[in-house]
Amino acid sequence: MEVKPGYKQTEVGVIPEEWGVRKLPDVSWFQEGPGLRNWQFTNSGMKVINVTNLEDGVLNLDRTDRHISISEFNRMYQHFAVDAGDIVMASSGNSYSKTAVARHQDLPLVMNTSVIRFKPAKTCDYGFLWALLTSPLFKSQIDLMITGGAQPNFGPYHLKRLNVPVPTLPEQRAIATALSDVDALLGALDRLIAKKRDLKQAAMQQLLTGQTRLPGFHGEWEVKRFADIAFPRRDRIDPRKIGVQEFCVELEHIESASGELLGSTSTGEQASLKSVFCAGDVLFGKLRAYLRKYWLATRSGVCSTEIWVFAPKDRLTTTEFLFQLVKTDEFIEVASNSYGTHMPRSDWNIVKNYELKVPPLPEQTALAAVLTDMDAELAVLEQRQAKTRALKQGMMQELLTGRTRLV
Repeated sequence: MEVKPGYKQTEVGVIPEEWGVRKLPDVSWFQEGPGLRNWQFTNSGMKVINVTNLEDGVLNLDRTDRHISISEFNRMYQHFAVDAGDIVMASSGNSYSKTAVARHQDLPLVMNTSVIRFKPAKTCDYGFLWALLTSPLFKSQIDLMITGGAQPNFGPYHLKRLNVPVPTLPEQRAIATALSDVDALLGALDRLIAKKRDLKQAAMQQLLTGQTRLPGFHGEWEVKRFADIAFPRRDRIDPRKIGVQEFCVELEHIESASGELLGSTSTGEQASLKSVFCAGDVLFGKLRAYLRKYWLATRSGVCSTEIWVFAPKDRLTTTEFLFQLVKTDEFIEVASNSYGTHMPRSDWNIVKNYELKVPPLPEQTALAAVLTDMDAELAVLEQRQAKTRALKQGMMQELLTGRTRLV
């Protein structure tokens, strides 16, 4: 392939002529955590971090109770103490290469095995190192070398072999600044979405219980059981007997946070039994691990039998009101009372007796409209968030390979 003027072919692909290619140890010091044993863990002392503590770029220290004694730390592990600003990375499990930054408020900490910490060399800008370690360029090289099947892992042996493109320090800083600006935008969107979700939950709590009434509505609400307003459809089909079904919804197709449908599939000729749903039905994850998977069907189709298909029992309940109702914390809590041990499922015998106050039809319609508008606002923000993340991935690919240069 012809390389355009000003660029050269290297181990990491085509990069600008004035850039170099270095092994990762030339641009970053790194250290893997020690192999601590269960008998070394205590209830107090020096907190130990592992893979589960790395969350959304920061350390969540509420996710572990593991410590080692101060005397044990001072005797053997002082050189594994994490410093503020260290970039820490998961090196094992399905979330390998997940990355976070240790903050002053997180300290003191010591690493466990499956965590590696990084510090930039003098020839590498801190922000540029963060961009490299979180980039597809880094992950793709790790993927080619990683060992293990069910529990993939990598370590210093693999990191020492990694090649990275290295521009001059001024260009490193410019790249880091550009990507940091996008990170700041994503952070602001994350906070705004979290705030909007909290407001939506508060509004649902107030409006769907009658604690707050919309203007123009008065009078008492009627107490009913869930089975008085909705029923689960029991219709099943067998694709092996009647043929492939083109529109099939599985649990993984439903977005938990927004209740949006991310896609669908066809059943295939050897598919197991499927549940039938109609436009306007409410789909709700039956497995306890998927209770916040819900979708208001916009068309008919089939779905996994691990999904409830709820329909209004009569014309005194609107589908939009029913959809908002199953998203409340109160309904989720009732549905979490399940049966089975291997894959616990919601129990209709419990759900059907859930008591709630139900407003007249006009007030149901008004309540659902308010909450649906809030859902729509959230959906717009989440689409913007997804587009910004995609933009950042594209920027990283362009900037870290020099395809796009910053003036």
